[in-house]
Amino acid sequence: MFTSNEGMAIAILGVGAVIAYFMGNISPAILIGRLYGVDIKSEGSGNAGTTNVLRVLGKKAAAATLLIDVLKGVFAVLLGKLAAAYFLEPKLGPYMVMVCGLAVFCGHIWPMAFGFKGGKGVATAFGVLMAVSPLLGLAELAIVVVVVAVSRFVSLGSVVAAVAFPLIVNYYDPTYLGWGLLMALIVLYKHNVNISRLVKGEESKISFKK
Repeated sequence: MFTSNEGMAIAILGVGAVIAYFMGNISPAILIGRLYGVDIKSEGSGNAGTTNVLRVLGKKAAAATLLIDVLKGVFAVLLGKLAAAYFLEPKLGPYMVMVCGLAVFCGHIWPMAFGFKGGKGVATAFGVLMAVSPLLGLAELAIVVVVVAVSRFVSLGSVVAAVAFPLIVNYYDPTYLGWGLLMALIVLYKHNVNISRLVKGEESKISFKK
């Protein structure tokens, strides 16, 4: 049996998770695609993310998609931090952050509002990291930028950053290691087709000309 304080803490963590999950359900790729009269899940790679929007709809639509996906990750974690500060003991603060960060991330990837078919979570994960610690976010961004600049494979940048993520998180705070490992594994799972194409030399390189 839980004490009243423990029960309240669990309830607050649960509410935070639900709110963050539905924040993640906001899919700019799908919504902006509809404004253009396009079903983004039926065009290009079929992924509801920034890279596919760039290929199908161009730079402006991609920039808007990226910004919204990042911001929902930021806001979900900031909301979790605010709730933790007001309603939870300090020692539970990191757990609220992890719950909200994971929930908004999963809400983006598996949105109930869109048949549980969303994006791959990289931009939203970046927003989560920036809200947890800007140094974490910028370290991951640096990895992606360098790998993409050299290879022109966005997927490779995401995969390398995912592999490095648990190591960087563990250096930042070992409390977050399990959380970081889980998020990294989800990103790698969502990129399994890209990884296969990279191995076969069939992955498409990104172009910024459109």
